[in-house]
Amino acid sequence: MYKQTLYKVLEDHIKPKVLKRTNRYKKWEYGYNQEHDMVVISKTGEIGEIYEIQDLKIALPKAENVHTFEDDRWKHTEYPKELNKIKSVFDWEEYPLDFKEKWYDYIDEEFNRREQGFWFYNKGLATYITGTNYMYLQWSKIDVGQPDFRESNRLFYIFWEACKADPRCYGMCYLKNRRSGFSFMASGETVNQATISTDARFGILSKSGPDAKKMFTDKVVPISVNYPFFFKPIQDGMDRPKTELAYRVPASKFTGENSTQTRSYKRSPGLTRPSTGRTQGTTPMTGRN
Repeated sequence: MYKQTLYKVLEDHIKPKVLKRTNRYKKWEYGYNQEHDMVVISKTGEIGEIYEIQDLKIALPKAENVHTFEDDRWKHTEYPKELNKIKSVFDWEEYPLDFKEKWYDYIDEEFNRREQGFWFYNKGLATYITGTNYMYLQWSKIDVGQPDFRESNRLFYIFWEACKADPRCYGMCYLKNRRSGFSFMASGETVNQATISTDARFGILSKSGPDAKKMFTDKVVPISVNYPFFFKPIQDGMDRPKTELAYRVPASKFTGENSTQTRSYKRSPGLTRPSTGRTQGTTPMTGRN
């Protein structure tokens, strides 16, 4: 009988009394916990299972509000038709207050899932995916349409979240096979990070300029276009640019302070980086043998 070895759950890594007390007061902080030698990826102050992936101990959030899909497995939720007509925050502002009140809870819940991750039942098992994984599955479109849920991808995103949370970490080396969906996953994370960061640049580094440009135009831009209006900052320039996606207020609509986020492709190793310590860049790298 097959037994997976990609990860294992550590049952007694933390004393039950310590776990219960710290959860009660919501004292677990996002990041590396030196006392227990683990990385906490929970942003709620509570933790549940502790995974060990590649010798790295990762504390997941406590299972709460576990969602049940019809077929007891992940299913993409269709975007409400009423909201699909709204393309920008400027369109949203023109709608009456009673219409907005109807959708505030839905929009807030999507932001919560993006920030804290999402729990759902998968064949009867409560399963956690990170916010980045949720954004990829729910709001990204790839070459075959909507991405499928894959357990290997779920573990990848959990490990990647731990890399982002751990101040000791400078990145992740990931050995992949062809057609695993990694380019789309990296593109989705680039869009995800760029749309929540200010004063930042996110680049694509590849073995050649044409390859980087193809990833930008064929993957990054379509994912950005597919985002709902409430996740999409104001965009300057064309809807489907060829070299740079700029999230900033156009000159014709400039009011107040101008926050800027851009994504572009670069041929040389001169990787663009965030300009402040509060932001984080993701650089997907593609190549073929």
